[in-house]
Amino acid sequence: MRVVLLGPPGAGKGSLAGLLKEKYHLAHISTGDMLREEIKKGTALGVEIKNLIASGALVSDELVTKLVEQRITSGQDLQNGYMLDGYPRTVKQAQDLDMILAKAQAPLDFALNMDADPDLILRRLTGRRVCRKCGAIFHMINHPPKKSAVCDICSGELYQRTDDNEETIKARMKVYVESTQPIIDYYGRQNRLKKLDGNLETVDLADELAAMLK
Repeated sequence: MRVVLLGPPGAGKGSLAGLLKEKYHLAHISTGDMLREEIKKGTALGVEIKNLIASGALVSDELVTKLVEQRITSGQDLQNGYMLDGYPRTVKQAQDLDMILAKAQAPLDFALNMDADPDLILRRLTGRRVCRKCGAIFHMINHPPKKSAVCDICSGELYQRTDDNEETIKARMKVYVESTQPIIDYYGRQNRLKKLDGNLETVDLADELAAMLK
């Protein structure tokens, strides 16, 4: 199964990715993770990415597509399929992905779009806390730590990301809607778009996902 994950920040893509990984053993391919990994490995591509980011420039469509192609055509952990998270971000990238997969004779099965009420997204993101040491994620209402501002796993300090404030979140949501609607329309025209309710809690989301993929 080859899937693209779509959805605004806070809609629950992380929970969905966890379900797909656990139940269907799909590899989780995050473009953000791949960019960081290339920089960490110090490859020629990683150096190029690092220099672009350091100069304040955006990583180009071509470069990200090159990285994605490399991952999905040479990955040894993709026997059961994969989910793409953070790619495609433009219709051009979606078209490039279709061409890459057509060449590999392994077309995309569908795009999964998660949506949630804006008020719920705000509550989810403003309540999020992250461990500085191990990266574990907590939520002050849904999944609070046992001790305030202390990670249950490693006792590291919990902090609120600078972009997890109401004003920034609303701006991110506006940008997301404007930039992603054309991609949603693109997959909709191909009859490859499936929708999931991001307002659901993880248990109910699992049931909806199972029913949809039956």
